[in-house]
Amino acid sequence: MVNKQIQIENHVLLLKHEKLDDKASEDLLKKYNISKTQLPKIYRKDFALKGMEVNAGDIIEVERKSPTAGKIKFYRMIVDGS
Repeated sequence: MVNKQIQIENHVLLLKHEKLDDKASEDLLKKYNISKTQLPKIYRKDFALKGMEVNAGDIIEVERKSPTAGKIKFYRMIVDGS
């Protein structure tokens, strides 16, 4: 049996994650008139965030491609935990 390594970081189903800077985070919260705690959560140690320097309270923009809607962006707040 051949042992093949799969690079999961490059998998087509792994969505693009990007940390928002302070200004972009502030603008996002103002645009939707919400607080950080109202955003859905993502754990700091989530595999999708591997290699990113993120801290609890940071906001992440997640981008997904859709055949019908094009690119869809949604947001998560980083929390500590597993």
